[in-house]
Amino acid sequence: MRNTLDADDPQVLASRMREALGEGPVVALTGAGLSTDSGIPDYRGPDSPPRKPMTYQQFVGDAAFRRHYWARNHVGWRHVHRTLPNDGHRALAVLESSGALAGVITQNVDTLHEKAGSRRVIDLHGRYDRVVCMSCSEVTARDALAERLGALNPGFADGVPDVEVAPDADAALAATEGFRVADCESCGGVLKPDIVYFGENVPKARVMEGYDLVDGASALLVAGSSLTVFSGRRYVKRAVERGMPVVVLNRGGTRADDVAALTVAAGCSEVLSALAGVYAGGPGPDRAPAPAARVTG
Repeated sequence: MRNTLDADDPQVLASRMREALGEGPVVALTGAGLSTDSGIPDYRGPDSPPRKPMTYQQFVGDAAFRRHYWARNHVGWRHVHRTLPNDGHRALAVLESSGALAGVITQNVDTLHEKAGSRRVIDLHGRYDRVVCMSCSEVTARDALAERLGALNPGFADGVPDVEVAPDADAALAATEGFRVADCESCGGVLKPDIVYFGENVPKARVMEGYDLVDGASALLVAGSSLTVFSGRRYVKRAVERGMPVVVLNRGGTRADDVAALTVAAGCSEVLSALAGVYAGGPGPDRAPAPAARVTG
């Protein structure tokens, strides 16, 4: 029977999660809610404003849309590329180093798992720090493109006040007229962020790599994802089909709540830090147990 925890003490939550996850290696499936404590807003959290991200069809089919995207991304890049991992990212890296976690499948493109020290990471939706040419497939670093865009559009980013930035570094700008877009230096083709847009399929090899990771584990931990899109939810379906327990940690409701062995309505950073401490046999570094909590379900 599914249990739902709504408690105030991360230590209590972590202990119950540890029981539900059982023995053996766990796989983590992470979403934008894991990175909010790093200053990157999510798309579908309880407090998130409505967002309408650009689709793959818009990007490839209209040069004006591409100009609009790269102008906004040029501004947003200044913020996102300086973000740092938070306690949730670091806790998952600790769990992996201890052998409790087999790896991470992330729907995020912010590379913060890698920066935190995680070694086995499947970037399901790609990485925002790379750019790929749609003609010759050459991959280049996004920071190198930042220099080129800065040279083509001197002062553009400096003249824009602080704006809201989306998880993929897309910034909300009122106008982008006059922005000059850089083409591939090798063939002159169209450059695209090395991320999977809405309306675009995740590469099959990447999907299968995620299945292999899940198949080799004994439980699935979902952290910071509403699982609205199927690209991530497919791994919950796989785990359920294999009879594996699924534990969901997310502030809002998810599409997996009805199949999860345990759902935890709480923030990722505090609870994952406590979970790493539970696996290590204590409350975690520099963390003391909190007062008794309320547990329902």
